[in-house]
Amino acid sequence: MKFRTALPLLASAALLGLGLAASQAQQAGMTFFVSSVGSGKGGDLGGLEGADAHCAALAKAAGATATTWHAYLSTTEPGGAAGVDARDRIGKGPWVNAKGVTVAKSVDDLHSDSNNLNKQTALTEKGETVPGRGDPVNTHDILTGSDPQGLFSTAGGDTTCGNWTKSDGGSAIVGHVDRAGLKDTRHMKSWNSAHGSRGCSQDQLKASGGAGLIYCFAVN
Repeated sequence: MKFRTALPLLASAALLGLGLAASQAQQAGMTFFVSSVGSGKGGDLGGLEGADAHCAALAKAAGATATTWHAYLSTTEPGGAAGVDARDRIGKGPWVNAKGVTVAKSVDDLHSDSNNLNKQTALTEKGETVPGRGDPVNTHDILTGSDPQGLFSTAGGDTTCGNWTKSDGGSAIVGHVDRAGLKDTRHMKSWNSAHGSRGCSQDQLKASGGAGLIYCFAVN
């Protein structure tokens, strides 16, 4: 009887092992994720270099095989002149999440209505969803500093927390990872350009539904 009881248990353990192996294989091939944590210093990410390093460290810890990662962030030059555009930093695609689901086939697809970015697919490097509207804690604001087409924002004022070096004063354009907002408008549902943050400190980002999270893309 004991032997017969052990058989189903062994079979269940084997299935769990196969499921874990499949999940790890998917994470290894991951080329897109939302950072599970921010820098802890609000909008101060250490500039683009620091943000890229943050993406790479999280990807490595999750077992991703891609080694070159860039944060989806734009910057501006003094006087509001053209800086770096987020869309030009992330390679050509396609990009898949930690569960192997394609979120966009190309840069143009990513910035079109046909992309597959939403709360269920814009997962962290751990394969988890980002809490959004309706959840006990809302952290759906993702730092981008960009307009809907992934270009540096021309909204005026500081839209990039001092090019991602400030945690005091300033502001940053954020997107809504869950494509949801207080108003039922396309603008508030934008994954990369929903509104400006209340400020750049960690507390100010939290106050408006954020945690200093960023989008990370493997550069193919």
